[in-house]
Amino acid sequence: MKAREWQDVTATFIKDPVPIMSNPSLPEPLRQWLEMLREAQAVARANGFQTTPASVRDALASLTRRFVTHAPTPDLIRDARIQTTDHEIQVRIYHPNPNRAPNVALFVHGGGHMGGSIEVYDPIARKLTEASGRVLVSVDYALAPEHPYPAGFEDVRTCAASVFDLLETERLPHTRALATIGDSAGGALCAQLAHLAPELDIERQVLVYPSLDYRLTQPSADTFAEGYLLERERILWMFDAYFQHAENRQRLSPIEMAVPPTYPETLILTAECDPLRDEGLLYHRRLLDQGIQSTHMALAGSIHAFLNLEDLLP
Repeated sequence: MKAREWQDVTATFIKDPVPIMSNPSLPEPLRQWLEMLREAQAVARANGFQTTPASVRDALASLTRRFVTHAPTPDLIRDARIQTTDHEIQVRIYHPNPNRAPNVALFVHGGGHMGGSIEVYDPIARKLTEASGRVLVSVDYALAPEHPYPAGFEDVRTCAASVFDLLETERLPHTRALATIGDSAGGALCAQLAHLAPELDIERQVLVYPSLDYRLTQPSADTFAEGYLLERERILWMFDAYFQHAENRQRLSPIEMAVPPTYPETLILTAECDPLRDEGLLYHRRLLDQGIQSTHMALAGSIHAFLNLEDLLP
């Protein structure tokens, strides 16, 4: 499978499930870039560089700008806000054709609960809109450490509950069929939503290299602990910034949550060289064991954040 087909895979899933597909080993451009990254990180550590939330956000934004260079333009792109009891949540609406009423997708970006935004993920959201044919609403949820758990999750839940009202207020045609799409930490938030808010009646979800185990207990967390962009120690550091009130991380991990019978049909995409890989596969198996329709797609020759690294992949 070609990396550029990820958006087509998502589109196919939103209509019909897809089979497992894979490619051989890391492509040369990605391998070379990882080598340069490892060298740069070693120099930075030797010089006493300390990671901060600002550096995480800047790195993700820079990565996406550099390697996601093709961004289609849907017929309509509009910024809007959803009001909560004490603050507003910024969203961005992408409509593929305002003369039609397509189904709806809520997009929840990744970034370790610390980085990412609707601006950073704009080219990816455009691709998802084009590929799926859905009205896509991208959510600018609250980030840690300034806004620890459960602030981000509550923002996502509010947006999911309000998305149809928002589109009606904006006078944008749509159906009342809702899918969710999330990558990495966004995948965690989508999965939690499916577990904890069955009243939202989410029909389908796409989880792209999702973070599903806040304890990092699966073997791939050790196998790919270093050298493949996302590293174990960095993940744990971001989790510490997210959970600031002694939360039970096992209880809050989607991989440990009870699966309601209303759980939506699910597509899980995992990357071969990703510390989060095995939790995605285990989650897929647990959904199947509970009678939920789930499809797992394993992308060999890829790493975490491949959505943000498109130009490095064939």
